[in-house]
Amino acid sequence: MTDSAPIYDDKAHVRGNLDLTAAEWIRSDEGAEEEEEHVEIAFVEHTDGVTYTAMRNSAHPEGPVLVFTPAEWEAFILGVKDGEFDEPW
Repeated sequence: MTDSAPIYDDKAHVRGNLDLTAAEWIRSDEGAEEEEEHVEIAFVEHTDGVTYTAMRNSAHPEGPVLVFTPAEWEAFILGVKDGEFDEPW
């Protein structure tokens, strides 16, 4: 067995405490039908003064929400632009 790196949870104080009730969800409707599922994001300020990015599936708005720190969101966007998440041909 190998030793794994320690896990650092920099959102522990946010988890379960991020108020999404007033979140303004944004979706990309480019070329899609209204009834289709979309990825929606919202920029939500927390009481710690940090604005987190929340992401959800429009077909399940009450379902799970992913939360990104500003650094995580930037890394995610850079990965998307670089094709890191593209499906293989």
